[in-house]
Amino acid sequence: MITISLCMIVKNEEDVIERCLKSVKNIADEIIIVDTGSKDSTKEICRRYTDKIYNFKWNSNFSSARNYSFSKATKEYILWLDADDVILDEDIEKFENLKYDLDEKVDVVMMKYNVGFDNNGNITLSYYRERLLKRSSEFQWKEPVHEYLEISGNIINSDICITHKKERAYVSDRNLSIYKKMIYKGKELSPRGIFYFARELYYNRMYDSAIKYFRKFLDTKQGWIEDNINACFNLSQCYDYKNDRKSMLRVLLKSFEYDNPRAEICCQLGYFYFQNMDYEKAIFWYELATQIKKPENSWGFISHDYFGYLPNIQLAVCYDKVGNIEEAIRCNNRAGEFKANDEAVNYNKKYFEKILAEK
Repeated sequence: MITISLCMIVKNEEDVIERCLKSVKNIADEIIIVDTGSKDSTKEICRRYTDKIYNFKWNSNFSSARNYSFSKATKEYILWLDADDVILDEDIEKFENLKYDLDEKVDVVMMKYNVGFDNNGNITLSYYRERLLKRSSEFQWKEPVHEYLEISGNIINSDICITHKKERAYVSDRNLSIYKKMIYKGKELSPRGIFYFARELYYNRMYDSAIKYFRKFLDTKQGWIEDNINACFNLSQCYDYKNDRKSMLRVLLKSFEYDNPRAEICCQLGYFYFQNMDYEKAIFWYELATQIKKPENSWGFISHDYFGYLPNIQLAVCYDKVGNIEEAIRCNNRAGEFKANDEAVNYNKKYFEKILAEK
C-alpha cells in the first residue's frame, strides 16, 4: 500500500477547511498545511488534524507556495487539494482502494475535477488534473497564477473525482492583478500565461483587452490544442458582447483549424444563426452538436451541457420557430433525459401542450 502526503496552501479558509480535511483524513498519512497569511481561525482548525503547519510569506506566486508545501512532504506520493475541495463518499472508497492497488511504477494519477454545477447539482464543468504524484519524481509547479505541474513518466487517468464546493464569491481581480503586476514589471508572459490572462480579462468584462490577448495567444502558435479551441470560443463571446457578428463567426470557424468540430463550438454557431433568425442553419449546427461524443479521457475542459442538454433544448425552440412541433417536442423530451425536472424543459412541455390543445 502506498503512503500519501496531503499538501495544501491556505489563507482565511475557516468556513471550508474542516470540511475538506474531514473528507481526506483517512486517505492521507500526513497532512501538510502551508498558510500564506490567515487572519481568521484557519490554523486553529487545521491543528485538529495535523501539527505540520508552516507559515509562508505571500509573494503573489502560487507556484512558490505550492512548491514549498511539496518540499515538506515525506511520504511516497503527494496529493494536493484546495481548501474548498472535498472528496465525496463514493470517491473516498475509490481512493482507499487506489492506495492498496496502485502500481508503484505510476508517477502521476490524473483525477477528474468537478468544478461547475447547475441549480439541481448536475455537473456542468469538469476536467482532469494532475492530482496524485510520486514524491521522488520531484515535479515542480510552474506559473505564478493558474499554476500547473510539469509532469512526465507513467501517467494514468483515474475514475476518482475531486469536487470543488465553492462557498464564497470569486475574487475576480486577484489573479488579474497578479498578471498586471507582472506586465508592469516587464515580465514576459508565457503562451499559457497569455491565455489565462485573456480569460481573466474576459471574466472581468474587459472585452477589448481580452480580444487583444486571446489573439496574441493564438498568434504564438504554441498553445495546447484545447486552449486554442477554448480561446476561439471565448473570443466569440467577446465579439458577441461587442455585437461584432462578422468577427464572431470568423473566429468560431477558425477553431476548425485546430481539430474536429467540438460540441461547444457547434452550439455557439447554432446560437450565432439563431440570433440572426436563420433557424435552418441554427438547426444544422445544433444537430451536429448532438452527434459529437463526449470525450472520456481528454484533459481539456468538458462543459457537459453541450453534450446533449443544451443543443436539444435549443433545437426544441428552433423547430418550433420553423413550425415543426413534433420535432420540437421530441428534442425537448431528449433534453429532459439529460436533466430531470429541468425548469426550461418543463416550461416547454406546458407550452407545447397548449399549442397542441389549440389545434
